[in-house]
Amino acid sequence: MQRESRGAVQSVSRAFEVLETLAEHGPLTLSRLATESGLPLSTVHRLVGSLGALGYVRVGADKRYMLAPRLIHLGERSARTLSRWAVPHLAPLVDELGETANLAMLDGDHVVYVAQVPSRHSMRMFTEVGQHVLPHCTAVGKALLAELSGAEVGSRVRRTGLPARTERTLTTLEDLDAELEKVRTRGYAVDDGEQEVGVRCVAVAVRDSVLPLAMSVSGPATRLTDEVVERAVPALRAATEALARDLSGSGRPAG
Repeated sequence: MQRESRGAVQSVSRAFEVLETLAEHGPLTLSRLATESGLPLSTVHRLVGSLGALGYVRVGADKRYMLAPRLIHLGERSARTLSRWAVPHLAPLVDELGETANLAMLDGDHVVYVAQVPSRHSMRMFTEVGQHVLPHCTAVGKALLAELSGAEVGSRVRRTGLPARTERTLTTLEDLDAELEKVRTRGYAVDDGEQEVGVRCVAVAVRDSVLPLAMSVSGPATRLTDEVVERAVPALRAATEALARDLSGSGRPAG
């Protein structure tokens, strides 16, 4: 019985390895999929057959395998669930600091905003849930990059480059590495008009989370002063710790 249980867990683990490899590298031939996933060719052939029958993988006319649209439905449901868990932690930040609070996740080489509670001010941040941005020019992105090794950061930069969004954007790997070292030392990241002129943001990574997440507070630079940032950091740390506990199952969902 235990042997069967271990075998079932291994099969599930390998199936997810195939899905994650396809998500990371795009359409792949069977042999390339085996190489990238590190799994035996025979195992990959069996798994893509099963995943294809379930509607999660499909093969194109060029014999390359890709993720199927059915996974979009799962992703949308997952994002909505994550938002429901996050909002009770974001709302108190807005109440305390008066500015928009966001939750973002590292998704491949980009950062995607997955939850938000907007400021009550008429002039506020209008970053939309679902929006993808490059991480080097955002506080949430830098908070997440700081959790990675220098080699991983360099690999990502080689793929995406460091395009300038404003004159304040960091556009060299040397400058980005120096900034990330500051983030690691102080435990939070700041975007000072690097993504959008006149907008400031402070972010903290969600440590010990099952997902690569960061939480932020953002608003006009005229309101998000150094004094507000100083108050925001401990509030963000407390909120990220509470969210991590909820996501790990060691606490109850807030709200």
